[in-house]
Amino acid sequence: MGKLKYKVDVDSDKTAKAMGRSLRISRKHVVEICREINGMKLEDAINYLNRVIELKQVVPFKRHGKDVPHKKGKYGWTAGRFPQKASREILNVLNNAKKNAEYKGLNTEKLRIKHISSNKGFTIKRFMPRAFGRASPKFQETVHIQIILEEYH
Repeated sequence: MGKLKYKVDVDSDKTAKAMGRSLRISRKHVVEICREINGMKLEDAINYLNRVIELKQVVPFKRHGKDVPHKKGKYGWTAGRFPQKASREILNVLNNAKKNAEYKGLNTEKLRIKHISSNKGFTIKRFMPRAFGRASPKFQETVHIQIILEEYH
């Protein structure tokens, strides 16, 4: 496996980075959550993800919204869901980035998400035995997430 680099070059004195590798969550859910919280202040993003986990805040599905039902409180968008598992994993990576910022000596009350993105990870390949000596694929895809926080003034 090759080394996964960050997509954005930043000043290392004013930023903190964190990366989640090979997370077993849905790529579609991660794309929608990343699009929604990109550019948010860190505390606002953490509160947003906690509300999604508590089923109080809808994540609007703008790209992957086909056959997704309408939800109440969608803020002008029709399709939406509550991707709890993906929200928990992104919240863990966000908290990790916050701890990295504390270690660097940055002010954690003045952090915002400068960059958040997801990449396709490797596929875990398994097979389920079927009748008459056959087998069906039961693959699971993984996701890599990278977050860069910066201090604003």
